[in-house]
Amino acid sequence: MRPGTRPPTTVGGDPGANGRAGLPHRVSGAAPATTAAASVTAGGAGEPANAAGDARRGGSPDSGELAGGLGRRRLAAEIWLLLGVSLGMSGLYAVIRYLGAITAGPVQGQVAQLNGSAAPGRPWLDLALQLAGLLNAVVPAFLAVHLLGRHGGGAAAIGLDGRQRGRDLAEGAALAAAVGGVGLIGYLIAWHSGANLTVSPSGLPDVWWRIPVLVLSAIQNAVTEEVIVLGYLLVRLRELGWGPWRALAASSLLRGTYHFYQGLGGFLGNVAMGLLFGCLFQRRGRVMPMLVAHALIDIVAFVGYVVLSGKVSWIPTPR
Repeated sequence: MRPGTRPPTTVGGDPGANGRAGLPHRVSGAAPATTAAASVTAGGAGEPANAAGDARRGGSPDSGELAGGLGRRRLAAEIWLLLGVSLGMSGLYAVIRYLGAITAGPVQGQVAQLNGSAAPGRPWLDLALQLAGLLNAVVPAFLAVHLLGRHGGGAAAIGLDGRQRGRDLAEGAALAAAVGGVGLIGYLIAWHSGANLTVSPSGLPDVWWRIPVLVLSAIQNAVTEEVIVLGYLLVRLRELGWGPWRALAASSLLRGTYHFYQGLGGFLGNVAMGLLFGCLFQRRGRVMPMLVAHALIDIVAFVGYVVLSGKVSWIPTPR
């Protein structure tokens, strides 16, 4: 599902009614910090490690020299800066929004809108803002791959390639069916128990581009989250000398935190998903099956909501 960071400005409407503001994740003005994140590796890049090997070269975690001679402090700074312009900031905003929700009254009656209009009543401007927002949200994933390419093996280090396309697609589809089904049941249980907000996957206007934008939004979510919180973060934490379970816990808790805007159910469900996805990544070293699964889960959730909302009684809808 969509992570949450700073809400974008709604043009010609109430910012509080903006769907992406309900679950904001795009950080305006992110370019300077992004540049800073890239610059921490300047002068420290060396030969990348291969995808299957240990990413550490030229020293142990205790020696202060890691991949390509990059110091521990620089590598830690790189991680913090990348998360600071992406999912780490999403987590901060999500926690703040959750605290706002629980202090406003029962959360079940409140709405977490995932994809909403950025310019109500102006469809062409709305479309332009939607596409610009999606591009802005996926750039940190490209930055993560770039940083891995400078020291750490690049896209190959996380299995972000088409070498096993058939297997990746098959595993991703199977994962989507299992995780998506369990996730839907978990959301309904959490919502009926009063622990979750009402999640509205789409608040976009009924125009020709609504479904294509929802599909692109689902793909953007999958790329940004799985490349950063699954692939990049687990590889970098391994380079810092973190054990597999410690790194897995950190990655999963981060995933849950930036979904806290949905409520306690959203947090716990995504922690569980992070543990499963993380274990699979640590076993195979490929992010593609989880990226495919995440994209399929969100496509079904977003488009299915548009098709079924108001037509079936068991789907919670805003009141």
